[in-house]
Amino acid sequence: MKILYVITGLGLGGAEKVVCDLADQMILKGHDVKIVYLTGSVLVKPVSSRVELLALHLNSASNIFGASRKYKKIIRDFSPDVIHSHMIHANIFARLNHLSFKYIRLICTAHNSHEGGRLRMLAYKLTNFLSNLNTNVSQEASESLISKGAFNNNNLITVYNGIDLNKFNFFNKDKSSNELSFLSVGRFNKQKDYPNLFQAISILKNTIDKEVKFYIAGEGELRPQLEQLIVDLGISDCVVFLGKRSDIPTLLNKADYFILSSRHEGLPTVVIEAMACGTFVIATDCGGSAEIMGDTGILVPPQNSEALAEAIKQAVNKTPLDIQENNLKARQRVEELFSLEKSVENWLKIYRNE
Repeated sequence: MKILYVITGLGLGGAEKVVCDLADQMILKGHDVKIVYLTGSVLVKPVSSRVELLALHLNSASNIFGASRKYKKIIRDFSPDVIHSHMIHANIFARLNHLSFKYIRLICTAHNSHEGGRLRMLAYKLTNFLSNLNTNVSQEASESLISKGAFNNNNLITVYNGIDLNKFNFFNKDKSSNELSFLSVGRFNKQKDYPNLFQAISILKNTIDKEVKFYIAGEGELRPQLEQLIVDLGISDCVVFLGKRSDIPTLLNKADYFILSSRHEGLPTVVIEAMACGTFVIATDCGGSAEIMGDTGILVPPQNSEALAEAIKQAVNKTPLDIQENNLKARQRVEELFSLEKSVENWLKIYRNE
């Protein structure tokens, strides 16, 4: 089978990693795979050199026609059996260009419960007829986009992402240090809501009788404001910015706890990764978090720093046995529901229209 993935960009995000992992697995199963990306630099890519990455350089609206011509030539030359697009800009782009390729199966995947404002939702609604199938990564995210009028119950289904469990190993934490370490991962943008986390830390300051550090892996446009905020809140001694990191599995394995403080998500892959690594998860109920975690970890309302602070305190006060039992259950849940092997199996059925 020939599979063409189309994605907005190949930056350091969850959707980008999902597509690259899928591409690698499809290659291992003997399929031919190419990835088209609309814009930006390549910061994450498949391991396999057999996956060709093709840039459209769609950096502004003025480039739309040139990008479309290049995209259509790629399709004619490659002649894929299925086109699978990811993220809203790529989804709309693939739909609009699909008028010339209706004989090819087009699947469009959203990766969030919040894909933008009314214009984007209208764009989804008006172009629904151009795709053969639409999916989202969690039931909550699917229901959210249906409620906004972008889709309906007949043209949107939920398909969970999966992670490569070989990259996220579960083992006992190294407790040679007395430090309790918390890790958060994600771009410094409004969605990830780091001010929520920092406010929670300030509430807890001087109330936890242990050495505690909060490590933040990521970069983004709000970094200067966040750096100033931790100074203003008086918590700069316990918050450490790690910058962009490519060793997230290692960081997760070192951390005692993982915190997701987001306002909204689709299916936050990093929560799955943390659970796979045996790291206790505290997360906002901001999208697919509840579906991932089940009855493990601690779930709190989004944009509620008091609740997040209480959850952190509750986690710190759990016994080592409670933590161990939780983390084992979390790992088992990931193996059953969110493995890359399971995800690939599901997608191949969809590609074949089984």
